[in-house]
Amino acid sequence: MRLKVSVIACLLYIVHAPADVSAQIVSKKIEAAFAQFEKDPQLANAISSLYVIEDKTGAVIFDRNSRIGLAPASTQKTITSISAYELLGKTFSYFTSFYTDGGNLYIVPSGDPTLGSFRWENTKPVNVLQRIATALQQKKITNIYIDSSGYEPGNIPDGWMWQDIGNYYGAGSEKLTWRENQFDILLRSGNKIGDPVSIAATVPAILYQYKLQSFVSSARTGTGDNAYIYLPANNNEGIIKGTIPVNEKRFSISGAFPSGAAQFVFELEDTLSKLNILPAPLPNKNSFAIPPQNIAPAHTETSPPLDSIIFWLNRKSVNLYAEALIKTIGLIKKGYSSTDNGINVLKDYWKEKGISPTELNMFDGSGLSPLNRTTTHAQVQLLKYAKQQPWFTSFYESLPLYNGMKMKSGTITNVKGFTGYHTSASGKTYIFSFLVNNYNGSATALVKKMYKVLDRVK
Repeated sequence: MRLKVSVIACLLYIVHAPADVSAQIVSKKIEAAFAQFEKDPQLANAISSLYVIEDKTGAVIFDRNSRIGLAPASTQKTITSISAYELLGKTFSYFTSFYTDGGNLYIVPSGDPTLGSFRWENTKPVNVLQRIATALQQKKITNIYIDSSGYEPGNIPDGWMWQDIGNYYGAGSEKLTWRENQFDILLRSGNKIGDPVSIAATVPAILYQYKLQSFVSSARTGTGDNAYIYLPANNNEGIIKGTIPVNEKRFSISGAFPSGAAQFVFELEDTLSKLNILPAPLPNKNSFAIPPQNIAPAHTETSPPLDSIIFWLNRKSVNLYAEALIKTIGLIKKGYSSTDNGINVLKDYWKEKGISPTELNMFDGSGLSPLNRTTTHAQVQLLKYAKQQPWFTSFYESLPLYNGMKMKSGTITNVKGFTGYHTSASGKTYIFSFLVNNYNGSATALVKKMYKVLDRVK
């Protein structure tokens, strides 16, 4: 009898031991690498969090500070993406409708962040404006109105820094967004260090009352783009500070429109006037009005589907798309589009699935705000949930490839993060989130050290 029991025990060990031993080996490798990582001088005053689980079993492979809220930077976009798939649906699209009544043109947007985007052929500005003009070619427009109802005023989330607002990555989300609310500024530097830098042009031309003043100076060759746009609140004049290299004739930096809606109306007015659809400059452009009831739209622009939007959101870390999705979640689920409404819906949804709202202390959808505090535990739980959903293939495809691993990166001042998936040589899939706050020194050097830790799951 003892022999039979021993044989059964041996068989059970043979069946289960390899997996357990494999997990233990990976765990010990990560533990040793992480201990070495924490001793690095770059981490002298930092806090780091790493959480790794094995996908199929959910077994925790490594856990360090996984319940401590840290600034996630753009890794927060995975939370927004997964929430959008769940709460809006993979095939969700935005609509921007154009109604005419007499000589009045009413524009009814829905928060579409892709209208006029360069990322799809169908959404490029020239194509959008041409379709609208074709639909209105039999009309005579004397006034243009925008329906801004149901959308919070202002387009910048709480907690964004002044240095970010005004630059392309700090473009805010509006009910009517145009060209991703971005434009390029062409700068001309002097031939000596310290020479003033002038503004040569903007692309596209800014057609409404927004002005820029340059306080940029010329720096040595090879110093690159160190110029930042600052957009004062309640003012139509922004300033540019910093440096660009000497001897540049058309050095391009990218800025954010204070109002993409205003730029759109002016570009539309320009297009329609050239076709004699609009006979004279309009007195009521960018004014608010709701179209009369019981009239059909003369034209509607439809955005790409959600999974296509999320592809670019994560691949290129487009902050605007994340902010638009958070506001849209608020609009669809609470009837009013605001960042706070969207975040509250998101927290309530994941609370029902076992994730504490205190692990999702969010101030925006993109992670640009340094006030955000999320946990690596919450991020991994959402990534694990996503892997079981029918839309997972699209979400997985949206994640960039870094260090041979499918993961979203995140970077703001003294913050670096990676979160995603990796299938090891043994065939096991690991889900992980790795955040570092308050490191010192070079971000490039830190990333290489973080990769060495993550390499232990390969």
